Amino acid sequence: MKRRTFILSAVAGAAAAITLPQQAGATVLGRPAASARVVPMLPGRGPYSHVSSVDELRAAIASMTNGGTIIVADGTYAVPEGAPIDLTGAGGRWNKPLTIMAASIGGVTLTGAQSFLFQSAHDIVISGFVFTQSTTIEIAPTCNAITLSRNEFTLADIEGMHCMMVRADNTVIEYNHFHHKSTLGIFLGVEGANATEMAENVHIHHNYFSDHSFAGDNGGEPIRLGVSPRALSSARATIEYNLFERTNGDPEAISVKSSDNTIRYNTIRDSGGGIVLRHGNRTRVESNHIIRGERGIRIYGNDHVIVNNYIGETADTAIVLGAGTVRDHYEGEPANSRNKNDAVDRVRVALNTIVGNAGGISGETHRPIPPADCVIVDNIVVGDAGTLATVPTGTGFTWAGNILWGAAPDGDLPVTGFTRVNPLLARDAADVLRISAGSPAVDAATQDHSAWVRDDIDGRKRKGAADVGAHELTPAHAMREPLTTADVGPFAP
Repeated sequence: MKRRTFILSAVAGAAAAITLPQQAGATVLGRPAASARVVPMLPGRGPYSHVSSVDELRAAIASMTNGGTIIVADGTYAVPEGAPIDLTGAGGRWNKPLTIMAASIGGVTLTGAQSFLFQSAHDIVISGFVFTQSTTIEIAPTCNAITLSRNEFTLADIEGMHCMMVRADNTVIEYNHFHHKSTLGIFLGVEGANATEMAENVHIHHNYFSDHSFAGDNGGEPIRLGVSPRALSSARATIEYNLFERTNGDPEAISVKSSDNTIRYNTIRDSGGGIVLRHGNRTRVESNHIIRGERGIRIYGNDHVIVNNYIGETADTAIVLGAGTVRDHYEGEPANSRNKNDAVDRVRVALNTIVGNAGGISGETHRPIPPADCVIVDNIVVGDAGTLATVPTGTGFTWAGNILWGAAPDGDLPVTGFTRVNPLLARDAADVLRISAGSPAVDAATQDHSAWVRDDIDGRKRKGAADVGAHELTPAHAMREPLTTADVGPFAP
């Protein structure tokens, strides 16, 4: 655990030295009782077929060549060894998918080494199943428009085995629960064809990732979006409204190793991993909550936007602007260079609230190529531990409008880049510290942010001069808030 070792008691104690309002209690988790389960809504249309065996399911799939819905009776079904449920060539239409669904959410458990085989399949929805397999579920690059909705993935806890690997364009992973793994291997990976391509337009939303306890240095990510050889490929994935709790298998809860992605509206709570842009360019990290746990946001690569995020009471520095062993990655780059860290260039870090962490905003000094030409504006950074803002090797930085407070030293940012004043934060019912009445952050933004963002972390509109930090002080109704188990997973509305 070299890379991820923390003396948590000491660090957490230092971070807690700030006088912060008391924390709310932890979320109490639990799966709904069987009597509370609901039938999945039918995302497909008729014809409808009801089946109660694996052989009947195979026959129904073969007969539905133009879309329709197959409803599998509740029960446990053993998929024979070497004979998965083959979806090769199967599918519906964009407006009438082939839907294969359990009679009730969580009512059908599939056992055996494999479940469904996704090859050259298209426009298919799989809904309401419990997967317990001992091999990775793979969606091949020859597929298109596959949706996995309201399923539970609790696969065999085998060293080195991933739960799911998506390689197909337009895949949707929604309202699922991935949980309980103690060995090397990720919950959900997205890659693509051959060695360098990425699946495009993958949408991952309203999933619950919990209880990954692998104790190695790395290799247990809940979500891994790409790998180093695919870094320059544009995935255009959207990862939003997902909840991560006790995901401790890797320092990276959301690991991005591709380009042109959106990571927004997620909540990471009490977890070892944070959001890491490890490789790739032009990714937007917006309006995420990282509450307690170990890590915040770590950035490498070019032209990212980090806006409206809340990072509170973690055991590490909240935002790290990475130095590199290379300046930039490039097409045709040797493999032994592509996996190296590339220094940050032209990253915008704005309107974030950073409070009670082991450090605020920081650069890195253990690699030779410094971050360059970044804009760090209108953030709230409050803390007693570490340093509030320090990028000692950074070049061409713009610092403006930041509010700093707490016993920790300011750091090496220019005096024109911040004001030291108490932002008057108050803890709300969701365990988030936000500005309160009379805060000097109100209407204090020094830049016009409308080209990058038009609302705050809660979805409230920012009008006129924005309030500094992630929150607008306004009586308007919040459109978003930190996620709980009621908002995500198979049983969410």
